[in-house]
Amino acid sequence: MNSESMDVRVDYSRVFTQAIDRLHAEGRYRVFIDILRNKGSFPNARCFAGHNGPKPITVWCSNDYLAMGQHPKVIAAMEEALHDVGAGSGGTRNIGGNTHYHVDLEGELADLHDKEAALLFTSGYVSNEATLATLAKILPGCVIFSDELNHASMIAGIRNSGCEKRVFRHNDLAHLEALLAAEDPSVPKLIAFESVYSMEGDVAPIAAICDLADRYNALTYLDEVHAVGMYGARGGGISEREGVADRLTIIEGTLGKAFGVMGGYIAASRTIIDVIRSYAPGFIFTTSLSPVLVAGVLASVRHLKGSSAEREGQQASAALLKGMFAEAGLPVMIGDTHIVPLMVGDPVKAKKISDVLLAEYGVYVQPINYPTVPRGTERLRFTPGPAHTPAMMRELTDALVEIWGRLALRKAA
Repeated sequence: MNSESMDVRVDYSRVFTQAIDRLHAEGRYRVFIDILRNKGSFPNARCFAGHNGPKPITVWCSNDYLAMGQHPKVIAAMEEALHDVGAGSGGTRNIGGNTHYHVDLEGELADLHDKEAALLFTSGYVSNEATLATLAKILPGCVIFSDELNHASMIAGIRNSGCEKRVFRHNDLAHLEALLAAEDPSVPKLIAFESVYSMEGDVAPIAAICDLADRYNALTYLDEVHAVGMYGARGGGISEREGVADRLTIIEGTLGKAFGVMGGYIAASRTIIDVIRSYAPGFIFTTSLSPVLVAGVLASVRHLKGSSAEREGQQASAALLKGMFAEAGLPVMIGDTHIVPLMVGDPVKAKKISDVLLAEYGVYVQPINYPTVPRGTERLRFTPGPAHTPAMMRELTDALVEIWGRLALRKAA
């Protein structure tokens, strides 16, 4: 190696700085708010935004949709577990982390979705990535058919599987069928899609997709993360509400949204669960969830199986806020789910609205920018819960109308 080549050095710091500068230039640099929720009084919280101590705020974008993270049964169960078995799980499920809490929760989740078995993961992201990647590797020559708006974790799992994929237009049954029909009938097929799409607030035609799966001999993988706990008589999701859970090969869900704690899971046949348990690196080599967390989820799942009050309150809040936004001429994206997106269409303006709401009105809602949503569809995403009052909603609507006028933003047509 000559001296000239040794003088050509990579300026690593410059590369990293440029990467961050690009995000700032595009208006999509992410800022994490520093907050603490007030136990027992959600959606009230306090924000550490300056040097004058915490400022009271109202949270409007939490995925703890039903405030179960604040529920007395959940907190009591976690406290009891903490004093019974301590803080950590002790390792992977194989080595030391297979506590009786984990076994009980998997039984409850299998029952929730009317499946033979269930398997816990540390997050919904990991459950999607690990399961999809492992399934496709087990099925030789598998082709995965993926909705174009599937979550990043599903996309990562499909990519890591190394299998062929076919992306169909969002909720477009004709396009999906055309892709299925064009494939070799002897090839293993898997259709991966979501029930509730969290940025659009719309719902997949699950039964019709199952019909196509039956017709073309495909497996089905349904992500219900934004629906478990929220829909169905016992909180089993859209698939329970529509009576089609038994037609789905695998149902995936989260424990960190409507159930209010942390974790992810899949529910399926005993054989499929055993395959994922035995082959998925994302399960095998990860320390299991703390039994304290699992105990909290267990209490939450059991409560929501028997109580619909939280679901009904949440749906009423979402409908009321959508109506207020529409009446005020704000560009709300109307759907029939609990998600209330407000279209902005510009990352800089979305961030500005969020900043003004927090600084001047004590309202916390994060802007949703690329890559979470396509460029040009940036938005604010509100998730009103059963504890958001009509007065809070009126104050929020008035604040948004004032900001829309101040920034000369276009209202809904």
